[in-house]
Amino acid sequence: MTDSVDVAVDGQGAGLSQVERVVDTFVAPNKTFTDILRSASWWLPFVLMVVVTLAMAFVIDRQVGFERAAENQIHQSPKQEESFSTLTEAQKAQQLRVAGAVTRYTTYLSFVIILIFVAAAALLYWASVNFGFGARTTYGQMFAVCMYAGLPRLLIGLLSIVTLLLGGSAESFDLRNPVGTNLAYYMPDAAPWLKVFLSFFDIIGLWQLALLIVGTAIVAKISRGKAATVIVGWWLVGMVVLVGITAATS
Repeated sequence: MTDSVDVAVDGQGAGLSQVERVVDTFVAPNKTFTDILRSASWWLPFVLMVVVTLAMAFVIDRQVGFERAAENQIHQSPKQEESFSTLTEAQKAQQLRVAGAVTRYTTYLSFVIILIFVAAAALLYWASVNFGFGARTTYGQMFAVCMYAGLPRLLIGLLSIVTLLLGGSAESFDLRNPVGTNLAYYMPDAAPWLKVFLSFFDIIGLWQLALLIVGTAIVAKISRGKAATVIVGWWLVGMVVLVGITAATS
């Protein structure tokens, strides 16, 4: 097994196909991330991301409606709800039409937003391991690691689709936290900042975090401890920043 991986990395073998990489991300992630040393291609995870995000947007459109989804988000923020309650019925209807349209477009195009986020995260990780630990990985390799490590998040989209098709409540649907994979989902009445904090403790998100550590260690050729320092460090920074922003604005 080791010999076959070494041959693939050296460019003397065919290596893994895109489908094999996707499957191995879930069952044998070392194989997927080792193959990135041979080729940093990431087109299939992107295609799957586009398909799932578009399918989820379509189901939300039909089962919930984007005006309803936007209104639910308003109720999640005490400040927004207080401001909304002071409007006349006509003003409320107008605001919901605008918010619904914005939510519709951003949801259907969410794969673009995700791609931008992945590009920024990959840049942070690449710079951190190269300048912080003297690694020699390329940005393309780190970007591919992020794309494959993000595959488990597609399960959230699939679970959301199934839940809505099986009769999930439109009134309680939370576009930002649609399924119960994290602690925040089970505390709908908690303060907004606390919900953001608890949302970081997500079984899918932690799975992705573990994959990022494994993949970074392999492509950067550093220990998993050093890779964890980078990945978990930025995860904690993101948590603190988002919790702080939410506490200040909600």
